[in-house]
Amino acid sequence: MSDDPRWQTEDEPAETIEETIKRLAGLSPRDYEAMRKAEAKRLNWRLSRLDEEVAGVRRANGPQSEIVPDPLGRADLHVDEAELPAVASELATHLARRPMLFDRGGPVRLAKDAQSDAMKVLPLTVDTVTNECHEVCRPFHLAGTPDEPERDYITLPVRVANLYLDRLDRLGLRPLDGIARSPLLHDDGSIRTAEGYDNQTRLWCERVPTVAVPETPSDADARAALLHLRMAFRTFCFADASRVTDPAYPVPAVDISKPPGVDESGFLAGLMTAVCRPSLPFAPGLVIRSPQISGAGTGKGLMVRAICAVAFGAHPRAMTSGHDPAELDKRIVAGLISADFALFLDNLNSTALKSDALASAITERPAYVRPLGRSETVALNSAAFVIVTGNALTISEDMARRFLTVDLDAQTENPEARPFVGNFLGSVQANRADLLRSALIVWRWGRLQGAALKSGKAMGSFQQWARWCRDPLLALGCADPADRIAATKAQDPRRAALAELFTAWWDHHKAADVAVSELHTEVQTLADPMNRGRQYVASRIRNLAGTRVASFVLNHHPVKGVWSPDKYSLTKTETETAAPAGVPDDDEGAL
Repeated sequence: MSDDPRWQTEDEPAETIEETIKRLAGLSPRDYEAMRKAEAKRLNWRLSRLDEEVAGVRRANGPQSEIVPDPLGRADLHVDEAELPAVASELATHLARRPMLFDRGGPVRLAKDAQSDAMKVLPLTVDTVTNECHEVCRPFHLAGTPDEPERDYITLPVRVANLYLDRLDRLGLRPLDGIARSPLLHDDGSIRTAEGYDNQTRLWCERVPTVAVPETPSDADARAALLHLRMAFRTFCFADASRVTDPAYPVPAVDISKPPGVDESGFLAGLMTAVCRPSLPFAPGLVIRSPQISGAGTGKGLMVRAICAVAFGAHPRAMTSGHDPAELDKRIVAGLISADFALFLDNLNSTALKSDALASAITERPAYVRPLGRSETVALNSAAFVIVTGNALTISEDMARRFLTVDLDAQTENPEARPFVGNFLGSVQANRADLLRSALIVWRWGRLQGAALKSGKAMGSFQQWARWCRDPLLALGCADPADRIAATKAQDPRRAALAELFTAWWDHHKAADVAVSELHTEVQTLADPMNRGRQYVASRIRNLAGTRVASFVLNHHPVKGVWSPDKYSLTKTETETAAPAGVPDDDEGAL
């Protein structure tokens, strides 16, 4: 009786899988091609698995004369024109084993950037899929006659590549959250290194240095480490720092005999944030700004590069804001998808920083963003350290709690003309190991303090960041960067305009209930400076109901009846105080 199961009777036992594979391995290539799809379906196997099993038995039995093995060891991929979705599914199985392909809101490839000599993320395109396919597969279709089929090796069809890209969540690729170039840290104070893909953190690790940090740093170790960091960066012109003339420095330097001011403390917290960023789920960004006219040359870009040199051992890629807010969001989304260790927005001069995409990336995990050219949003986990620089840069109120701020002021009309000697950035790079060690000593010392480490002001979504990066610095005498948030909010042009509106309202109407049409002319002008009309004023006042600004809150009093206008009133509120340490803000996690 034939071994073919189609000829088995009910009295004959069914073929085992091993017997099936041996039978198929014994067929001629032509007969096997005719039967492989039906046999794979009967076994409920992928075609690629069946081909691998059959090929294994054939290799054990000796070479086959009618199939020339691929000298590169690639698997054969049968392109059946009637089953292209199945071909794309089989291709996904092969590409899932490619070491440099990942899922980052869609399929991406890690590649070496020749200019920076660092890895970068590139979204997969049809051409990229084709190239990757031919690295591991030999696509072919069957030519000849049904009785005598022959393999005809081809380039992967474009339709198959498009079907592969359309699979999205069914690609089987490993998720990629970012690229790390600093040691991986854990809440218990342990430090480890990794190279390549790290399954625990979902990060690609490259050139992560091994740093010798004391197992149990003492208070003296932590204070010495902080002093080392302050000494290395004391020539930066922190706006509120006390400065002294030191023969060792050609310009006035920070007086390190005094505790750090808010600006220097913000810088130190930013440096700690950069070092810890790959290991933190959330962390605030860093804004470095200087005055409008005399701010050029104060060292904003140099400070960014120095921080990145210590934390990552590399320079960040700088990008500008573009010509409008929409272009800024596009560049931010592209930067987030690229998974770089830092997202650096440079020269946002005379700008009020506002970006929904950036706000979401800083405080949401995952953040949902819309890549250029696509109508749907994708989920991204970001591990990038966000840095923004600019002259006369302000931060919109909704972004204020998401950023540390450092103000630089050289107190001279031409900061770029200050005399410096030597290569400051080269010195930072040469001493990276020592500077990184000092930052990690402060971090580990803080982790080992446990509950004894006093907390600073609550900062919304950043509780772990505060315990890791800010609170150890506070315990060592630094100022709390959260003290700057209220002032930052007050500088928001929208908030300032509302404060002016509410102040004028109170001057003319006090706490009286008034309809929009009864508002004083000055109040209406402040509510509608472009003179767009009474309907705009009514809509704007209605949307402001419940808003608290400048120690006022606007109350809405709906009036029953179709033709009766609603009334509004202002109430004076007590000056708000910061939430107690450890108590989250009411809007924690909000955008």
